[in-house]
Amino acid sequence: MSAPPALQIREANAHLAAVHRRAAELEARLDAAERTVHAQAERLALHDQQLRAALDELGRAKDREIATLQEQLMTSEATVHSLQAAVHQRDKLIRQLQPRAELLQDICRRRPPLAGLLAALAEAERLGPVPASDLGHPPPGGPGPPLANSTGEEADRDPPQPAVFGTTV
Repeated sequence: MSAPPALQIREANAHLAAVHRRAAELEARLDAAERTVHAQAERLALHDQQLRAALDELGRAKDREIATLQEQLMTSEATVHSLQAAVHQRDKLIRQLQPRAELLQDICRRRPPLAGLLAALAEAERLGPVPASDLGHPPPGGPGPPLANSTGEEADRDPPQPAVFGTTV
């Protein structure tokens, strides 16, 4: 075999040098890409870990809030039951006191006439009884003898009694 010409050898050497540079360039790019991928994987793992921790904390906070709200709900329900019992007791008391309230209202409506009657009785008491000497002879223009419900038969039995005012209150 004959030796390759020098030009072919130089071309082959130049081609080998270009292939070698290209291989070195690709290896450098591959190393850089691997470092980038590794760094991204670490960042993603860290970010994933942070998100999991935040999610776990959020879950715990939710559970605490639910527990607090359940406690408040139980307290509110107990308060509602207590207030309902108090309302029931007051309604029962109102039903018991209603007749008395109506009686007191009736008494209050009748008070002014009753006060007038009591004042008239007090005035009558102040005037005192009619003297016995005046019973048979009424003053001129004054009232006559006491009236009695009579059919005429009772007049024979009992003489009319003089009217005497007094209070029993």
